Amino acid sequence: MALNRDPHVLVVGGSDSSGGAGIARDIETISSIGLRSCVAVTAVTVQTHQSVTAVHHMQPGLVADQMRAALRANKVPAIKIGMLSTGRVIAAVAAVLGENPRVPTVLDPVLAASSGRQLLEPGAIGVLKRDLMPLCRLVTPNLIELAVLTGSELAADDDDALRQGNQLLAEGLQALLIKGGHAAGPRSTDILLSGGQEPVRLDMPRLAGSMRGTGCMLASAIAAHLAIGDSIEKAVRQAKLLVFEKISKNPM
Repeated sequence: MALNRDPHVLVVGGSDSSGGAGIARDIETISSIGLRSCVAVTAVTVQTHQSVTAVHHMQPGLVADQMRAALRANKVPAIKIGMLSTGRVIAAVAAVLGENPRVPTVLDPVLAASSGRQLLEPGAIGVLKRDLMPLCRLVTPNLIELAVLTGSELAADDDDALRQGNQLLAEGLQALLIKGGHAAGPRSTDILLSGGQEPVRLDMPRLAGSMRGTGCMLASAIAAHLAIGDSIEKAVRQAKLLVFEKISKNPM
């Protein structure tokens, strides 16, 4: 079958043996929007829905070779990046993105698992900010990740989150989606920031239920919508709606 004629989203990230997050969740989400996926595995994890017991990192050259092979084999109008684990892997991924500057990339800056285990080497954060984040069309940190990336305390309110987000934009980012899922209150508000534009707030009721892998779902859905030609704002709105509906139907 000549599958390479169909648009594919290239998913770069770690495997999750539980299927609750990582590449498994990415592929499921992209498929629900009607697109195919191709993959570059950055790490293999051993985990349940409650804990991560082992992480095995791929060699940087192998990650880069997977990406280049996927890009040669398929029509790839968007890339989604999740877990990267080490500074050397980040540098390898950045090198491939630099070779493909026209392909919009969505980066979910995965720093830790839901259970709390660190999934990115602490020393790699500087490499992430310097070498990779400026190459991405959109970066999607939650409030905890935003605080780590800016060296700040957890944002206490929207004004704090905006200040931290604008700090990152000033360091060379193209656009930023600050996810409000870790905030309090009856509404969950995400904030889309891009240079020279007014902040766009995307507001929905906060659900009582929860689900692992929602960050993976959101970033993958945004990448899929960018792949079919949606604007970044429309892609974010459609992706947020998809995640909201998924959690509404499958609370945990």
